[in-house]
Amino acid sequence: MPGSGKASSFPRLRGKAGWGLWGVGATSSMSDDFTAVHELADLPPGKMARVQLDRVPVMLANVDGEIYALRDVCGHRNAPLSRGTLEGCQVECPLHFALFDVRDGHFIDGPLSADIPTYAVKVEAGTIYVKP
Repeated sequence: MPGSGKASSFPRLRGKAGWGLWGVGATSSMSDDFTAVHELADLPPGKMARVQLDRVPVMLANVDGEIYALRDVCGHRNAPLSRGTLEGCQVECPLHFALFDVRDGHFIDGPLSADIPTYAVKVEAGTIYVKP
């Protein structure tokens, strides 16, 4: 993973705008249709990460040790929420400052928008798994 000095088992992909995306391969799936997407050690509390899940951009957020996953697209102008600001359980869109609750994807405030889809998350043996 970047900056960790450790080799990652997750392939590095490039997004449309050049942001790093952590992709997943067929060999990184676990039971119950959960897919390994990121290492927990590389997502400290108060931080976000952008990953790919079945070609869909997903934002991971660590809120006080709890990991949440939601689609990494603001409903107002399709901005990547992972480029915004995380304060507590709220993420602010980097374009027009819309606020969303990362726990349930609920739209809180800002320009006209809608709730963001969320994903089930499991953490096992230091790996974050998300269910598409």
